[in-house]
Amino acid sequence: MARWIYTLIFYLAIPLVFLRLLWRARRQPEYLRHLGERFGAYPTPTHRPVIWVHAVSVGETRAAQPLIEALRQQLPSHDVLLTTMTPTGRAAAREVFGDSVIQAYLPYDLPFAVNRFFAHFSPDSGVLMETEIWPNLLAGAQRKKIPVVLVNARLSARSARGYQRLRWLLAPAWESLRAVAAQTAEDGQRLAMLGARHVAVCGNLKFDVAPASELLALGQAWRAQLGGRPVWLAASTRDGEESLVLAAWRILDRPDALLVIVPRHPQRFSGVAGLLASEGIAFVSRSEQLPDAATQVWLGDSMGEMAAYYGLADLAFVGGSLLPLGGQNLIEAAACACPVLVGPHTFNFTKATEDALTAGAARRIADSAALAQAVGDLLSDRQGLAAMRQAAIGFAAAHRGATAKTLTLIQRVRRQAGR
Repeated sequence: MARWIYTLIFYLAIPLVFLRLLWRARRQPEYLRHLGERFGAYPTPTHRPVIWVHAVSVGETRAAQPLIEALRQQLPSHDVLLTTMTPTGRAAAREVFGDSVIQAYLPYDLPFAVNRFFAHFSPDSGVLMETEIWPNLLAGAQRKKIPVVLVNARLSARSARGYQRLRWLLAPAWESLRAVAAQTAEDGQRLAMLGARHVAVCGNLKFDVAPASELLALGQAWRAQLGGRPVWLAASTRDGEESLVLAAWRILDRPDALLVIVPRHPQRFSGVAGLLASEGIAFVSRSEQLPDAATQVWLGDSMGEMAAYYGLADLAFVGGSLLPLGGQNLIEAAACACPVLVGPHTFNFTKATEDALTAGAARRIADSAALAQAVGDLLSDRQGLAAMRQAAIGFAAAHRGATAKTLTLIQRVRRQAGR
C-alpha cells in the first residue's frame, strides 16, 4: 500500500517533473536530450550478458571507476551498463570510460519505466553506488530475481533521521538488497538500523581512484607559467560560498597570491563570473585564457580537470563546508598531495575528514576570517605546507583497498544467485 501511494503521487507529479527538466535546461540544454530513457525507452541493443552499475552523478561516476575496471576484468564476457541521472554524470562517464561501457539514464521510479528498463537490458546483477534507494526500481529487480548490491554506501546521522521518517515506504527496499558494502562501521550501523541486511564494511572506493598523470602534469605546467606565484584554491564551492571565499581573499590581502575558484556545479559558472565582475575583481576564466600577473582570481569553468587544479595549488579549501551543506570530497585533493582546509560542516564525509585531520593532511577553519588566517599562515610557512603535503600522500595511501573488498562481496552475491 505504501509503495502504491508513493507511485500515485509520482504519476501526479509528472507535469512538475517536466517543468523541472525545462527549468534546468535553461542552463544545461542537455537535460532535454535522451528524454525517452527517463521513461524506459532505450535505443541501444545489447547482445551480451549485462552487469548494471548505477552512479547518480559526477562524484559517484568517478568513484565507480576502479570498481568498473575490476568488473570488466573479472567478467570479460559481460557488458557493463552504467546508468546516471544527470547530464554532468553522463559526460563524466563518457570522459572516463569512452565507449567501453554502455551508457544510459536510469528511468524515473515509475513501474512501467522500470519494467521497460529491465526488459531491455536484462541485467544479471546490479550495483548501486552510495545511497540510491528507489522503491519501484528495487521491487522490480526483486521480481525479476536480479540481485542488487549497494556499494560505497554512506549515510550521515542527519540523512539517517530523514530515511527513518520514510521507513514506512523504504523498509522493503532496504531489505531487498542482497548485500551492502558500507564505507565505515558507523555508516554500516545506520544502514542496518534502516533495514539493510548483510552489511560489510569495505572502505571508500574514492581512495582507489588515482589522479590522471596527464592532469597533474597540466597543473604543473600552469604553475610553471605563473613563475612561482603562490596559489590557493577554493574547490567545489557551493551556492553562497564564493562570497565567503572572496571575503577571506580581501582579509588576506596578498596581491602576489592567485585565488582559483572552481564551483561544484557547471550551471553556476556564469553566475560566479557575474559575481566576480560585479565586485570589480580582475579575473579571467579557464575557458578564455590562463592567468597573468594582473589576474587576481582565476575562475575554473571547466569539467574533469579538478586534479589539474589541485596539482597547481599550494593548498585548497574544499567547499560545501563553510555553509551547512555537508562538505565535498577531500580525498581527491589528498591523492594529488594538496594540503586541505575545510569548514565546520563536513557531515557528508565525517570519517574521511576526521581521518585527514588526524593525519595532518587537513586543517579545519570556522569562517571567512579563519580561512584568511590559515591561508596566510600556510603560504608563509613552506615547511608546514611540505609536511601537510607528505601527510596527504600518506593519508591517501593508507586507506586504499576498498575495490578488492567490494569486488569480493559482489562476486559472493553473484555466486549465491547462480550468476
